[in-house]
Amino acid sequence: MSGQPAAGSPGLSGRSAQELIYGCMGLGGSWSAEPYSSAHVDEAAAAVDAALDAGITLFDHADIYRNGKAEAVFGEVLAQSPGLRERIRLQTKCGIRLGEQGLDAFYDLSRDGILERVNASLARLKTDYVDVLMLHRPDPLLDPAEVAAAVGQLMAEGKVRALGVSNMSAPQIELLQDRLDTPVVANQLEMSLSARAWLESTVLVNHAEGADYSFPHGTVEHCVRHGIALQAYGALSRGLYTGAPSATQSAAEEATAALVAELAVKKDTTGEAVLLGWLMKHPAGIAPVIGTAKPERIRACAGAAGVAAAMTRAEWYRLWITARGSNIP
Repeated sequence: MSGQPAAGSPGLSGRSAQELIYGCMGLGGSWSAEPYSSAHVDEAAAAVDAALDAGITLFDHADIYRNGKAEAVFGEVLAQSPGLRERIRLQTKCGIRLGEQGLDAFYDLSRDGILERVNASLARLKTDYVDVLMLHRPDPLLDPAEVAAAVGQLMAEGKVRALGVSNMSAPQIELLQDRLDTPVVANQLEMSLSARAWLESTVLVNHAEGADYSFPHGTVEHCVRHGIALQAYGALSRGLYTGAPSATQSAAEEATAALVAELAVKKDTTGEAVLLGWLMKHPAGIAPVIGTAKPERIRACAGAAGVAAAMTRAEWYRLWITARGSNIP
């Protein structure tokens, strides 16, 4: 298969896939057309500093985040911080169009669409290249030859160094890979202790309960076999297990929050590190994406790798079973 990486090869430019990633979707103010302010740039700078303090060097964007303002404020941070671009890696996504041609949203992974959106992202980010370009969502009108042409051109121009995907199944990745001259190096999926379809699908094969989960079984295994790094967005479950108690929490969610807090005390760490460590314990080498803009919460994630290494099999299963609210089959 053209451009296929060797099985087990590291996913992102020779680095281990098992790392923390900072997701920049929360930067840049509102999702409206209202311009960003200097306060939003300061907020972005504080988030970047906190991420660096936590040992994070990979920053995740998309052209649509805050209608482009997330990339724009990050570009301002780069412009104000000489040498920062050389210390970090950037990835951005394209393929979703919002509020155009009378539609709330549609997908566009055409050759011209990819080229247009990547060049716009580079301008907002104030950089000449991104380390990884990710195709944001599957486009039913996608022509693999067009994608290959666009990616090939961007790589030849030095604007993109590697290609990834997001929200794609194993067959969709394979279809793309057949035409690409470069390997798909990463797949970003929703994966967390609350969004467990990726995990449930592995044990509910030939089980009636499996019909409750739409995750395409075999996708995680395909990525592991072909050295495609798995990136987990929503990894902190949006504060479900580490925030203030909510009146809408289910019994399972309340029990899970209590267990996360118990393990954090036992391991002298934070609830955030416990949640991320649970993901990173999985042998697929999952890299969690941290989406909060709060510096204290970003720094609270720093101990995740250590938690993953120290977490016992029984503790890992206890978290999963508590979160699902019922025993495994």
